[in-house]
Amino acid sequence: MFNEFKKFALRGNVLDMAVGIIIGAAFGTIVKSLVDDVLMPPIGLALGGVDFSNLFILLKAGAEAAAPYASLADAKAAGAVTINYGAFINNVISFVIVAFALFMVIRGMNRLKKKEEEKPAEPPKPSAEVVLLTEIRDALKAK
Repeated sequence: MFNEFKKFALRGNVLDMAVGIIIGAAFGTIVKSLVDDVLMPPIGLALGGVDFSNLFILLKAGAEAAAPYASLADAKAAGAVTINYGAFINNVISFVIVAFALFMVIRGMNRLKKKEEEKPAEPPKPSAEVVLLTEIRDALKAK
């Protein structure tokens, strides 16, 4: 069983998939930082100083401190029940960026495949009978 698992785990496709997952996770981290640290602050500033990471709806105040809460962290520390729609907006934007990047990669791959398909295939070589008949014809013409 161990040898069978080893054979499975060391196949090329499994290793390629593992590398893809690791690179994808790293790319996701970069996109999250892009959204949280680069894109959302100017958008929030343009909308009047809104910090999207602190946008939430209070469903139930926490037992440790009374509402209102200055930030989502304060609400969580107090044990409040919240709907964190600001974090959801950040995640949707991150998803759109990742989906667009993936779309561009797949689009590029499809274009490469299409170019390979468009290359004209070599015409099939004539069969032995056709070659023989052509030689006979050429020999008769030469006489």
